[in-house]
Amino acid sequence: MKKTVAIIGGGPAGLMAAEVLSERDLQIDVYDSMPSFGRKFLMAGKSGLNLTHAEPYEKFITRYGNQQDEIKKHLKDFNAEDVRVWAQGLGVETFVGTSQRVFPKEMKASPLLRAWLQRLQANQVKFHPRHFWKGWENDFLVFDSPHGEIKIKPDATILALGGASWPKLGSSGAWSSWLSQAGVKVEAFRPSNCGFIVNWSNHFKQKFHGQPIKSVVLAFEDFQQQGEFIVTQTGVEGSLIYAASAKLRDALDATGRAALHLDLAPDSSREKLLHALSKPRGSRTLTSHIEKTVGLKGVKVGLLYEFLSKEDLSDVEKLATAIKDLQIPLSVAAPLEKAISSAGGITFDELDANLMLKKIPGVFCAGEMLDWEAPTGGYLLTACFATGRSAGRGALRWLSL
Repeated sequence: MKKTVAIIGGGPAGLMAAEVLSERDLQIDVYDSMPSFGRKFLMAGKSGLNLTHAEPYEKFITRYGNQQDEIKKHLKDFNAEDVRVWAQGLGVETFVGTSQRVFPKEMKASPLLRAWLQRLQANQVKFHPRHFWKGWENDFLVFDSPHGEIKIKPDATILALGGASWPKLGSSGAWSSWLSQAGVKVEAFRPSNCGFIVNWSNHFKQKFHGQPIKSVVLAFEDFQQQGEFIVTQTGVEGSLIYAASAKLRDALDATGRAALHLDLAPDSSREKLLHALSKPRGSRTLTSHIEKTVGLKGVKVGLLYEFLSKEDLSDVEKLATAIKDLQIPLSVAAPLEKAISSAGGITFDELDANLMLKKIPGVFCAGEMLDWEAPTGGYLLTACFATGRSAGRGALRWLSL
């Protein structure tokens, strides 16, 4: 009789675990609360599926911050180049963009996910949508299903239920209470790769919401990076904000204060700006004078008016300083349900080298359930793939296969 493995969670980590397990003669069942599988994966590919990143490994691994030593253990068997080879095996060619991000040539997630699911089904993996896991009852996994409550007792279980961002797509984090009840330490979830709330004036947000702020340098503590972000009705979001979000969030949590430091003219020195702004203004408005002399206009000038007093705007010394270091105070991180990913989850000291829970033998965990975070750029998906494979291999060892 075949041994059985239940995988709960049909995202990248769970599907990758299923792929590893499907190479052996096992009964593999994948359960997900959603009507279909890989929903967050499809959402990630809505504007172009960023699978991984082509930067050197030494730099790549640092993107996992204080958990890089843990993530490194899993990336050694499935790294960024392995992701590209794997995608090619599914008939999906990839390319490296100008930012070193790796995308499928078609840019979309759906062709890759479709091919992946078809391959798993061909390998006899069974899929069970609309099955909401409710925890354990006397060592049995309990689900609400379209046919009522069901209970199963597999030989091994892999949990790949995601973190707590985008709950509408299935990652609600509800599982954390069941594991906590079993004595497993779960760090509270916090938003990661998130936007932030800024107390804009009504005039500013009505005039500039939805507009991008391009070619600026954002600095905060030891973080400094050039890029762009977007003004929203409630604050700021976008790639440059997401890159700094962990440090900004941690500062807000620790002290209640954090401010973006923006260089609005990174190609000009303060001295050059001061010289240009000191030229006679004549009959020009200050807005026209700033655009004519230093080339700033639109939302960048709007930011200066938003955070400088009339007196400071009229003082060329203070204006030049503000252009090179404009401080935008943040109120709080945007809500967790709107974040791209989440920080927190099962701490690594609760897991053995095979990603098995020490307190619940035979139960393995992978993906965003674990307590790690990374910026966007393909790092999230790569680590989900890698930990999914590790959990699958761990289950095979547990089953002595």
